[in-house]
Amino acid sequence: MDAEDLSFFPTSTVTDWLVYVRESLKSLHTSVKTNPDINILDIYGRQKLEKLVVFHNSIMGVEPKYHLLPCLTSLSLNLLSISSVNFKLLLTACPKIETLSLFEVDIVPPDANGQVTLELGSSSLKAIYVEDLALDEFILKADSLEKLHFNDCLIEQFNFIGKGSLKHFELECYDLRDGGSNIDLGEVNLEIVKVNHCEFSWLKFYKMISRSSNLRVLRLGHGFINEVVYLEAIAKSFPYLTNFSFICDVRGNWLHSLHFIEEGSSQLQNLVVLEVGWTAIYDQFFPFLESFLEKCPNLKKLNIHGKVSNAKTPEEYQILADLTSSMIQLMRKYMHVDVHFKYK
Repeated sequence: MDAEDLSFFPTSTVTDWLVYVRESLKSLHTSVKTNPDINILDIYGRQKLEKLVVFHNSIMGVEPKYHLLPCLTSLSLNLLSISSVNFKLLLTACPKIETLSLFEVDIVPPDANGQVTLELGSSSLKAIYVEDLALDEFILKADSLEKLHFNDCLIEQFNFIGKGSLKHFELECYDLRDGGSNIDLGEVNLEIVKVNHCEFSWLKFYKMISRSSNLRVLRLGHGFINEVVYLEAIAKSFPYLTNFSFICDVRGNWLHSLHFIEEGSSQLQNLVVLEVGWTAIYDQFFPFLESFLEKCPNLKKLNIHGKVSNAKTPEEYQILADLTSSMIQLMRKYMHVDVHFKYK
């Protein structure tokens, strides 16, 4: 059900249709607006629904026994409000839930003047995607969780409690600077970590993932603040790393902060795919890249991203010419590496 071209649907009409199909329906996507809101749980409690996607329709008055969703494995809540108490009860009413997606969900605290705290627990949940969520504190207890993704969230304190199943962690547009948000993942051994457009304290971030000795994929996107990032520590802490990606934020001089100790330094023996790039034209990019490639004896694929559209002065055009020459020399030296370029 989708009605973006209409402001509101008659509540009675939508209710009648939902009741009519509820005994056989397994997947429901509803973005219709009604006044008053329809209580979806009243209609589909104790039914066969397996996937539920809800927009605009606030959820309230959850009673786990009456509103039990015994077959639901996927739940997506979007552009709606729900109290922290009802949210906790809602997950209790979904004993088989595996995926949870939240987009611009307004969490209403029990006390209108109190802090916004959300505490959720599920033994079956495997993947969570959260976008544009504001909380003072978020406590998540999920023994089977495998993937966690935060995008453009403002969560002052996040605490994850699990049993070592979390393997995939992603952050986008997040503030983890000193004095900013805090993330405590507990005892985890991650295999995939991706961050993009985040403001970070590198030491804070490294402490969060440093125990993940089985890390295979590490992606560091735009936005790191100007701190020293010791690639030597990355090589030692993550010996099984196969895919490494980083975009040099030249404006923040991040390239200068990427240090790899030359004498007796550890090599990235298992690295086979390297993805690098820059946010502005920078003449020292390729000398740095070449010194880094020397630490990757088994590299098979190199992807180079660059932004060249902002070249305006003769000096910048000369830098581009020099970069082109460096690229040719690089490809001749590393003929066994499959090199690809992508420019904007």
